[in-house]
Amino acid sequence: MNRTTALTVEHVCIDYRDISHMSLAKSLKPGEVKKISNVRAVNDISFSVKKGEILGIVGRNGSGKTTLLRSIAGIFQPDEGKIELHGNRASLMAIGIGFNGNNTGRENILKSGMLLGCKLDYVKEYMEEIINFSELGDFIDRPVRTYSSGMYSKLSFSVTAILDTDIMLVDEVLSVGDEHFRKKSFKKMEELMRSDRTVLIVSHATNTLKEFCNKILWIHDGRFRMLDQTDTVLSEYDKSMQL
Repeated sequence: MNRTTALTVEHVCIDYRDISHMSLAKSLKPGEVKKISNVRAVNDISFSVKKGEILGIVGRNGSGKTTLLRSIAGIFQPDEGKIELHGNRASLMAIGIGFNGNNTGRENILKSGMLLGCKLDYVKEYMEEIINFSELGDFIDRPVRTYSSGMYSKLSFSVTAILDTDIMLVDEVLSVGDEHFRKKSFKKMEELMRSDRTVLIVSHATNTLKEFCNKILWIHDGRFRMLDQTDTVLSEYDKSMQL
């Protein structure tokens, strides 16, 4: 079956500004200037994803996987190249971003839904389903800053999985939380796959990638290394990790 393109990434480059370390005493001296240089975290990456595909992204720590995902989510713009969502809405599911720590879980659900482009009435309609799926109980009305990483991941997954966005961007969230919730998350992911949701998953968990992904994108030191069927790429990637 022919599928329409959900996401196109063309020659994307993303830089970080790196400020060299300087002691406080030295930095206060007249004329002393910190050295600033650009570090290229993502370097000329191109690929496309069809609607309904599940694409895994692998690479060593610091290879630019999370940076690329956040750029696709619109958190920041690439320095070079283009990211085209073809009219789709993308939501990022990741630990440590997206929620206001001083707001309650319930308040963050509303804000997150609005940021995803959902109407307020739509978010309210699915509020209880999100809360029930997250299993947070009374914590849903407590500030998110009081949450453990596992609780945060449960809420993040629940918001993104329940609310209807076209492209899901998953950054290691499936590997966090208790065993019961991981199993429930996997089952929900299977439902999303059958519903033709497009998903990009960054993960170091090989079993997760084999379970869900149609293809794998391998990034090495910010550069494109390989894009092919899951077993083919993971086999080559595992060999490289043993060197």
